Amino acid sequence: MLKWILALSCTLILFSPVSIAQNNADNQTKAILVTGATSGIGLRITEHLSQQGYFVYAGARKDKDMARLNKMKNVQAVRLDVNNHEQITAAVKTIEEAGRGLYGLVNNAGVVVLSPLVEMEEEDFDFQMQVNLYGPYRITKAFAPLIMKSKGRITTISSISGILSGRFFGAYSMSKHAMEAFSDSLAVEMARFDVKVSVVEPGNFESKIGDSFLKRFKEKQRSFKGTPYEEDWNGLLKYFESRQQAADPIAVAHAVEHALFNENPKMRYMVVPNQRENDITLRQQIAELVQLNQQQDYSLKRDALIKILDEELAKQAE
Repeated sequence: MLKWILALSCTLILFSPVSIAQNNADNQTKAILVTGATSGIGLRITEHLSQQGYFVYAGARKDKDMARLNKMKNVQAVRLDVNNHEQITAAVKTIEEAGRGLYGLVNNAGVVVLSPLVEMEEEDFDFQMQVNLYGPYRITKAFAPLIMKSKGRITTISSISGILSGRFFGAYSMSKHAMEAFSDSLAVEMARFDVKVSVVEPGNFESKIGDSFLKRFKEKQRSFKGTPYEEDWNGLLKYFESRQQAADPIAVAHAVEHALFNENPKMRYMVVPNQRENDITLRQQIAELVQLNQQQDYSLKRDALIKILDEELAKQAE
């Protein structure tokens, strides 16, 4: 059950949540686009950045959500479905015509579709990838010229599911693993334009993503009755239906602020609400390193591995 909880997270902060905006008046006029800004992590990011004095273009799909966001100080709602090319083009035009430019992009919009991989409908798999994989690709491509012009920042919300993979979370984890690769390549490609790229991996924070999954699952009348997965699947559904409210994702918003405005942003920000999620995620990364090194022609001895670890730790301390 713990894997389910961890893998659902839409994604430890090693710095204190100091208000960067208040300490740097020049940053207060910088505009940021946040996709999927209507609830959960996206809304918390929007609230926090706007409260610090930054101007936020908040991506939303529904009229009622746009009206609610427009009531917030320093926020302008932008109709933006990451699957809709016309809306993306219109959003670019809106931001260009506003004249503020665009300093930061936060790729946050995401969904989760859970299923045993061998039982998953192709329609569901495609829906998962269209939002979580193609969405950030489309948005980043469309807004890259504005970000490059301002020598700004691109931050993508991944998840600790971009490191962990668990039962029934295969497609979701695939989409988040992809965001890790996406950010790594993008960081190298954007460096020549003085654009810095980061990826944020939250753990189990409060989000509407689980509720959206349940609603869609019931509307589609999906069922795994009679399959080898029936008992485990029913246990997962019971967890979702009875789970308690998770932690406030304000820590994720602080990480995003650091990634956007700190002079030396980190490449990766793992942000989890407890020690257990931290330890499990890091152990998985170490386990994969050991697996890669195991019984192959060029395997490294323990001392060599520790030397590499010490060298990487020294780099991060610089």
